[in-house]
Amino acid sequence: MTAQQTVTEAEVLEALSLVIDPELGRNIVDLGLIYGVNITGAKVFVSMTLTTAGCPMHESITWGVKCALLNLPNVEDAEVELVWDPPWHPSMMKA
Repeated sequence: MTAQQTVTEAEVLEALSLVIDPELGRNIVDLGLIYGVNITGAKVFVSMTLTTAGCPMHESITWGVKCALLNLPNVEDAEVELVWDPPWHPSMMKA
């Protein structure tokens, strides 16, 4: 795989902006839930959080993230890690 065939962080974030937090009705990128994106060849690793540790939609949201990543051209594998540090706060949202 050449550098031109590798997905970019901007493309990853654009795809993730289609994943909506059903409780808040906003996308997870604008909510500030994405903490990190690491791209190694055809694999994308995303570290993210949720608005609360007990979020009942955690499986649905992380599944949506993984599906959004796997639907990108040149992405063959995707891993999503939920992290709780730093804790999410409304100040992390984009205006």
